[in-house]
Amino acid sequence: MFQQDDDEREFDIKWADQAEHKEPSARARMLAARWRENPPEPQPFRADTDPVTPRRSSWVSTAIVFGVVAAMIVLLGWVRFRAPY
Repeated sequence: MFQQDDDEREFDIKWADQAEHKEPSARARMLAARWRENPPEPQPFRADTDPVTPRRSSWVSTAIVFGVVAAMIVLLGWVRFRAPY
């Protein structure tokens, strides 16, 4: 008997989806009331909060890396050349 009562009270999602009027959520109602009094300012999509300093171009970074590698090769070759065998 108890099991049958639970089955009868089970929520039918298909029945709920067919409802003509759907009540908005509590958060949607709260935001609608707040925005009615004080509408939000428009903001661009994914707006940055703080300005970002411009980055160096990629060729400058590449030149720095190649320069450091070349300097290390020269330094290691010079050290090996000066070392006694």
